[in-house]
Amino acid sequence: MQRLDKFRLPSEFRGRNAIVCQLWWLTQSCIFATSPQFMYRWRNFLLRLFGAKIGKKVIIRPSVKITYPWKLSIGDYSWIGDNVDLYTLGEINIGKNSVISQRSYICTGSHDFSKVDFPIYTKPITIEDSVWIATDVFVAPGVTIHKNAVVGARSSVFNDLAENFVYLGTPAKPIKPRTLI
Repeated sequence: MQRLDKFRLPSEFRGRNAIVCQLWWLTQSCIFATSPQFMYRWRNFLLRLFGAKIGKKVIIRPSVKITYPWKLSIGDYSWIGDNVDLYTLGEINIGKNSVISQRSYICTGSHDFSKVDFPIYTKPITIEDSVWIATDVFVAPGVTIHKNAVVGARSSVFNDLAENFVYLGTPAKPIKPRTLI
């Protein structure tokens, strides 16, 4: 039987002290989320201020949620769409020229349901260069999506995806090669 009274958050789990975490959440709610659509550089500045590594000309919409920005890295010219949730309990690394479309959920943490104390764990997610994650996609902890892959709308990714393929479904399966003209 699961015993939540036995659950303990690992020390240093958040990566910063509670005051910095609360300051980020307040900044995200009051300043980041209310900034006008066109103020990409302002939002990138705020993320960098809190330790995120953000490349050149990255587009991040104001409705994006980021749990801990100090665990986030985004390469040059990448786009993060409306209502994307970057659940950075662990590291999320996004390459150059990649797109994560609206309402996608990139999830680096979960719980071990096989243990009585229901411990939390994290595994990093890597999204390499020139990847397109279409709308409403779930990406599970520990996944690597290799360069030039496309993940179709409403798919769920539980395993690594090879480069240069289009994937679709739950779980995501290769549909066809991705060829660029």
